[in-house]
Amino acid sequence: MDASSNLRLFYITAIDNLPSILERGILSRRKVEALSVEHAEIADHIILQQRENISQLCKIDLFRFVNLYFQPRNPMLFRIIKEKGSENICIIQIKSSILDRDDIFIADGNAASPRTTLYAKHSLKPSELNKIIEQTEKEYWSKGDNSKRKIMAECLVPDEVPPSYIHTIFVDSDASRRRVLGLIGHKMSIAVVPEPRLFFASLWRKSITDRLTLIKGDMFFSSMQTLTISVNTKGIMGRGLASRFKYQFPHVYVFYQDLCKRRVLRMGRPYLYKSEEPIEWTFLEEPLPSFQGEPKWFLLFPTKSDWRDKADLDGISKGLDWIVENYEKEGIQSLAVPALGAGLGRLEWYEVGPLIVRKLAQLPIPVEVYLPAEKEIPSDQLEGDFLLG
Repeated sequence: MDASSNLRLFYITAIDNLPSILERGILSRRKVEALSVEHAEIADHIILQQRENISQLCKIDLFRFVNLYFQPRNPMLFRIIKEKGSENICIIQIKSSILDRDDIFIADGNAASPRTTLYAKHSLKPSELNKIIEQTEKEYWSKGDNSKRKIMAECLVPDEVPPSYIHTIFVDSDASRRRVLGLIGHKMSIAVVPEPRLFFASLWRKSITDRLTLIKGDMFFSSMQTLTISVNTKGIMGRGLASRFKYQFPHVYVFYQDLCKRRVLRMGRPYLYKSEEPIEWTFLEEPLPSFQGEPKWFLLFPTKSDWRDKADLDGISKGLDWIVENYEKEGIQSLAVPALGAGLGRLEWYEVGPLIVRKLAQLPIPVEVYLPAEKEIPSDQLEGDFLLG
């Protein structure tokens, strides 16, 4: 089966560009310049210069093409959101039938990278295209394994993508949807869909106290200063959140293993790793001079001694007590915490949820508690009366 029958393509742009796009189509940079079309710019000078440099190197003018992504939730989008704000950005889904054209190119990664190869679409076998697409089907990426480049594979369409190819417009919230509808009018047949996850935003939030919030979402994109990572005391990160942590922050994983070898890390005694760089540098497409960011710290929190064991509720309780007693001395200013021991730890939310909330509600700092991703929590167990007792 042709790979184009199962894929989706996306274009990232400013919401303010939508009226022009729906009238004229998505135009390449060269065509925008030639027609003197007014538009809101989302690419900064560093990214533009990179594409200019590669164009000169490979002798293909990338600015003559509209660049579509197979995976819009990528390092470039993260960069744009950090600069422009997600409320000003939309993601346009393009009908995959555009791949039937004979004049398009496929880049097996970020087209501005010298490591990327460009292919004429008609020269690619379906299996070869599928392989490129499979490399974009990720929730996250790392600096060390080339996945940051590969997840940004592109479909390059010469000159323009006509309005007839527009399928759906995705935005970050209901408020942004209302703004888009105000720009394009309700009579348009194109669906406008809020999809917070695409924009690295939480799916759901609920305030339990004025400082403690429950969240469904990706903790690694939290704005909190300190992220809590559930670990064991044997130095093994095999599954779940810890496995992702090991993949994206290998230098901290090496530090964690050393703590375990020296038997410094033990139940009831979390250890704070004070990183010197912002977590954003891991996710950004390239360093962003206009965004400095703050260093992100990691609290290595033991929930069990051996990775094969069930999580230790008493040990978790003592570890939470340690946070309450030591947060100020350690310099913790805000804290994100997963559902410690739930999910892969085989504890239930009704056991750990109230424990986490009651202990951490004592802190005079912002706290985000992230719900387990593996299961749906009954609504009555998300109420303040249940959690605060």
